[in-house]
Amino acid sequence: MIPSVHKTWSPVGQTPIVLHRYCHDRISAISGIAVSPKRFHCTLYCQLYEDNIHGEEVAAFFRQLLKQVPGHLIVLLDNGKIHRGDPVHELLARMSRLHLAPFPPYAPELNPDEGVRNHLKNSLANGRPDTRAELMDVLTDEICRLAASQSLLHACIEQSELPPFLP
Repeated sequence: MIPSVHKTWSPVGQTPIVLHRYCHDRISAISGIAVSPKRFHCTLYCQLYEDNIHGEEVAAFFRQLLKQVPGHLIVLLDNGKIHRGDPVHELLARMSRLHLAPFPPYAPELNPDEGVRNHLKNSLANGRPDTRAELMDVLTDEICRLAASQSLLHACIEQSELPPFLP
């Protein structure tokens, strides 16, 4: 709930001030960008949580993806501990069309989802939600805006250092 602060414009001699309550409440997000192999159409999938995300939430996110994405699902993901827990391994054992491919350790520059995270953090910069519910509303609106923009989703992929695969 503590806002990130970015440089901004203001009249000469009037330093902008961002007021906030010092509160450690947060919202956790899990997201991913799906790319259609034939049309290169991008779809953003995202779930927000009021608590920290654990392996159960990761497995639930993968189950939701499996319901919405036909065929084999290849998920590129970082090496976070929550991605390697028992709930994820149990799901992998049951779902033969789910394939996980980890990024190399310490390689956030390869992860297109970092572009999603950066976009959301930048869109919330200098903001000041007073409650967690208000933050959830602002985040939901911005996620919907991002999900509706093919150019922004393509930019999230292109800003990563993955080998190019978009036309």
